[in-house]
Amino acid sequence: MANMGLGDDSKVELLGRLVESVKEISSLPECQNVYKSMYGNLVRRVKLLSPLFEESRDSDKLLSAEDLRGFESLRIALDSAKDLLKLVNRGSKIYQAFQKDKMADKFQQVTEQIEAALSEIQYDKLEVSEEVQEQTELVHAQFKRAKGRMESADLQLDLDLAIAQKEKDPDPVILKRLSEKLNLRTINDLKKESVAFHELVISSGGDPGDGFEMMSSLLKKLKDCVLTENPEVDTSEGEKGSIRHKSPVIPDDFRCPISLELMKDPVIVSTGQTYERSCIQKWLDAGHKTCPKTQQTLLHTALTPNYVLKSLIALWCESNGVELPKKHGSCRSKKSGSRFSDCDRAAIDKLLEKLANGNTEQQRAASGELRLLAKRNADNRVCIAEAGAIPLLVELLSSPDPRTQEHAVTALLNLSINESNKGTIVNAGAIPDIVDVLKNGSMEARENAAATLFSLSVLDESKVAIGAAGAIPALIRLLCEGTPRGKKDAATAIFNLSIYQGNKARAVKAGIVTPLMRLLKDAGGGMVDEALAILAILASHQEGKLAISQAEPIPILVEVIRTGSPRNRENAAAVLWSLCTGDLQQLKLAREFGAEEALKVLSENGTDRAKRKAGSILEFLQRIEVPVSSQNSS
Repeated sequence: MANMGLGDDSKVELLGRLVESVKEISSLPECQNVYKSMYGNLVRRVKLLSPLFEESRDSDKLLSAEDLRGFESLRIALDSAKDLLKLVNRGSKIYQAFQKDKMADKFQQVTEQIEAALSEIQYDKLEVSEEVQEQTELVHAQFKRAKGRMESADLQLDLDLAIAQKEKDPDPVILKRLSEKLNLRTINDLKKESVAFHELVISSGGDPGDGFEMMSSLLKKLKDCVLTENPEVDTSEGEKGSIRHKSPVIPDDFRCPISLELMKDPVIVSTGQTYERSCIQKWLDAGHKTCPKTQQTLLHTALTPNYVLKSLIALWCESNGVELPKKHGSCRSKKSGSRFSDCDRAAIDKLLEKLANGNTEQQRAASGELRLLAKRNADNRVCIAEAGAIPLLVELLSSPDPRTQEHAVTALLNLSINESNKGTIVNAGAIPDIVDVLKNGSMEARENAAATLFSLSVLDESKVAIGAAGAIPALIRLLCEGTPRGKKDAATAIFNLSIYQGNKARAVKAGIVTPLMRLLKDAGGGMVDEALAILAILASHQEGKLAISQAEPIPILVEVIRTGSPRNRENAAAVLWSLCTGDLQQLKLAREFGAEEALKVLSENGTDRAKRKAGSILEFLQRIEVPVSSQNSS
């Protein structure tokens, strides 16, 4: 009998972890952004599961194998829920507003994951009170309903965002409404948002591109609106008229921790602290390797301009009648607005000298600074490439120092955003070395190598060279092993490379179909979109079609056509169409798993391409109806 259930110690450990997960989720702060409803509902439902875990843990009854699987699935699902809730809490509210469809999909996937796990547990056979059993069944029913019901779109928010992006001076009413909706009502809210926004920029593998510019522009418009509506000066209404004639108190966050003066060129060091550039540079030039404020050792000496804080300081100065200090005698201020406090050719030449002739530490620091400069703006990317950095960075891809290798590959990624730099990078012989980093580097280096290959693969000739260099098996490995961001980078690179026919065969031979099917079936993994997009492109190749058909994809494809997002329904229909074309067996399977009903719905309300594919498959199905019917009647 001992083999029939889970040992007591293991049971207590598993259920104890579930109890802790619920406590951690329950202790998360209340959500104050566009996901307030979805966030609140998920937290509330998860909290209600706590008694089930506590009573099951404390009971003497062993868990059956089925219940064990269910509780283990719940543990994984709650971990996914916890990660999502933390992401929503700490992330940039503006970014999340722009990404709300994707985020809503993530909430839906977590909901489905928890519901599926609850379905595996037999409550009536657990040793829990009747009250707890009823409560669990009620929560399960709530998750079931939520699984089948998508959150209704906020059309007003979509419209306001579109107008705020498009118009140079949007109606203040619209900005006020966005400020309320995003809970960015005060300068303090905006300061927190600016930190979250900056972290978003730093954490992105390359320049966030057009989306960053749009979000940055909206952040500035919201700041203007909030400062107009609520200057946040601690004075009575009667004193507000004379505020400009007094010396306003400089907010602490606007002062450099070293000089205690108002910052004019704030920069961030590796510990996340912000300083006035000239002050921290003097500190570093004096040989210090620590952060003056925290005393932590600096991982590198690169200085990242804090544009968001700089903008906030400028707005505060304007609002309070304070003249922003001018920079004097700085060779780094050649362009207005210090767009290149960065792009000083002499400074870049010094960095390149360190790349070419410096010791390991100098190479690491110089490549790190070039990585950050190349991320900041288009001027920098041109300037750095023209100075001759690309061949030196390619050489450092073979550096024995892992951090230098990471910096070099990421700097090339950021430089490759400039179209003309792509060809220069390829001509410098970078592709084999980038593939080598993809195979053997640290996880961060591998992920950024994948993103670089994706960027370079925009050039058709590079698609061939990247495939021939052996990138595809290494990308598939990253697709299986990487962090969520790494998996996305690997998937986008594989997708782009597979546009070239020869790479489709390479991907199929390297075993791409199995991990893609695994990702497709894992609704909570966040990779369903990418898996389907790659399958759709591989299904047009004969070897790809054969490999996919052998993976028994019909049930999951039909389910996606029935319940997926518009884009996923379209791609699922495209894969199904390829499989069913000229294959009677696949057609019969499709009908057996209820494809006809799902395709009829898709043919009426899908995208144009989805409607065409659905219509074609329905025609195939109608053609096989006749012989099947005649067989039944004979």
